[in-house]
Amino acid sequence: MASRSALIALLVVVSCAAAASAATWTVGDAQGWTLGGDYATWARGKNFSVGDTLAFNFATGNHDVLVVSKSDYDNCNTGSAMNTIQTGPATVTLSSAGDHYYICGIGTHCSGGMKLAVNVGSGSGSPSPSTPSAPGTPTPTTPAGPSPSAAPARRAAGPALAVAAGVLLKLAMF
Repeated sequence: MASRSALIALLVVVSCAAAASAATWTVGDAQGWTLGGDYATWARGKNFSVGDTLAFNFATGNHDVLVVSKSDYDNCNTGSAMNTIQTGPATVTLSSAGDHYYICGIGTHCSGGMKLAVNVGSGSGSPSPSTPSAPGTPTPTTPAGPSPSAAPARRAAGPALAVAAGVLLKLAMF
């Protein structure tokens, strides 16, 4: 009975470690979510995965974050946003794989370049090699997260943790 309890405790620890493998990406790094940012370059080479968080650092009233379709992203259409976040700083959790689109809906900010497209992988494959930019500097209101440059190494450990959790669960059942 004692070994079963130890295995269950170990399973809980492994599960927590797997959950902690998600990365927090500060959009625009130290510059934040602002006019003049080159968000296409910022996103290039980064491996975003389901469970990762995007931190948009901006002052409330100066900018916002609209979650939009590809068509609305391409045309800077603010009229049919799926979600609007007006209070900064804002965080968005990447909850599904695929392409995700974000724009600023204030004035002509989107047409001035305040738009971000990210491709989110499932997190189950091997990350492609990349040269990540320097990690962003979080503001005091932004939760301090792991360095984005460490994300591929953490993600590679994710499947191993899942396998270990499954083995431990089976052992606990016997």
